[in-house]
Amino acid sequence: MTNTRIPQALNRDTARTAPAAPVRIVHLGLGAFHRAHQAWYTQRASDGNQWGIAAFTGRRPDVALALDAQDGLYTLIERGGEGDTFELMTSIVEAHDGADVAALERLVAAPSTAIVTLTITEAAYNLAADGTLDVSNPLVQADIDILRSLTSQDGKNDGGNAPAAVTAAGRLVQALAARRHVGAGPIAVVSCDNLSNNAIASRAAIGGLADVVDPGLGAWIDANVSYVGTSIDRITPRTTGAEIALVAAECGYRDSSPVVTEPFSDWVLSGEFPAGRPDWSSAGAVFVDEIEHFENRKLWLLNGAHSLMAYAGQLRGHDTVAQALADPVCAGWVEQFWNEAESNLPAEGLNIPAYRAALLERFGNARIAHHLAQIAMDGSNKLRMRAVPVYKAEKAAGRSGAGALRMVAAWVAFLRVANSTGASIVDAAASEIGAALALAHDDDAKALVGILDARLADDEAAMAALVGLLDGFAPST
Repeated sequence: MTNTRIPQALNRDTARTAPAAPVRIVHLGLGAFHRAHQAWYTQRASDGNQWGIAAFTGRRPDVALALDAQDGLYTLIERGGEGDTFELMTSIVEAHDGADVAALERLVAAPSTAIVTLTITEAAYNLAADGTLDVSNPLVQADIDILRSLTSQDGKNDGGNAPAAVTAAGRLVQALAARRHVGAGPIAVVSCDNLSNNAIASRAAIGGLADVVDPGLGAWIDANVSYVGTSIDRITPRTTGAEIALVAAECGYRDSSPVVTEPFSDWVLSGEFPAGRPDWSSAGAVFVDEIEHFENRKLWLLNGAHSLMAYAGQLRGHDTVAQALADPVCAGWVEQFWNEAESNLPAEGLNIPAYRAALLERFGNARIAHHLAQIAMDGSNKLRMRAVPVYKAEKAAGRSGAGALRMVAAWVAFLRVANSTGASIVDAAASEIGAALALAHDDDAKALVGILDARLADDEAAMAALVGLLDGFAPST
């Protein structure tokens, strides 16, 4: 596509041809997935021109700086098996460094803001294994101290040059305290992370932190914040220099921050929006009363298969999902795990055979270079939701659960190889993983599994089966 109305370089002075939509959504976690998913649904909504997004980065400001220079504009590349299509995205109207908590407070406190959406990754919720806020986490404890120092008895932020919270939940609690102070009223928090019961997880992270900091603030948040659960699905690999060059060649302008994604997208939501929401259903989103089975279908079938291929595929010498799926051994392991997962999902209402067929087509799209190394990050949080529940359900039904347990074994084998080669292990539990890998073989396996689930690690039969499965990854193990 070539659009001669777009200038040679996207910039705030000339590229936006219509007035920006007013900010009514605040987003935490400005990354590629948000820009390919929630921002896309908002732009496609019938009333999307009334719902601007102010988005905040996580750990680094880079994406915000790049998008701010382009007035929030970027190109979405939909990469199908037969070719690419290009769309100029306009729904993000402000881009901020996540550390700019003053801007977050101002925007969340605005009466016009109706929704906060989250793509902060599983690890950033800082939850313990039982699903409650992990108050022993040093980052959480530091935020508790900071928020107590900032917040007076009536929940007002004392302002000035005081320090700001550093975790996503801490920053949002700080902003919600500002909303409480100005009386801006109810608001919806929508988790768009790959978590089981992500509405419950966001309530545990945000409400749990507020309760510890100031019971009065916690009570206000409990009464005024609606937590919306979601199942989200759109494969979005990292952008490379090739995509930047492609946009310049095909669209006739320079974009520092395009996003590449697949044509498929899915969004299922459940919960209340007390201050309103975009007409996302007009863009294809689905609203349901009960979301758990949709969440598990996505977490187990798509994300579970991704994790299995991420570890087993790399151990077998593959770099991308498409390469791993083309390996008959990996493909067979995926099918075995899928059979187990499907056995523990309802037969009605989820159309699982068609979903599995669509996944095979999506995974096999070699034009989407979804790198296994990217998927492999933060495995301890991911496998806790993707492998362990399926294994436990299979065992409870009197079956072996070998497909789910193989995912855990592949993770253990992958970590052993990373440790032996000095490769970096990117995981929220990296210190615990490092301590486990310092133990002798078999002891290290039990310690690693204990990071996922203590009861599973204490199950002698399960551990014996896992050690047997490790042989399937020799000679790497």
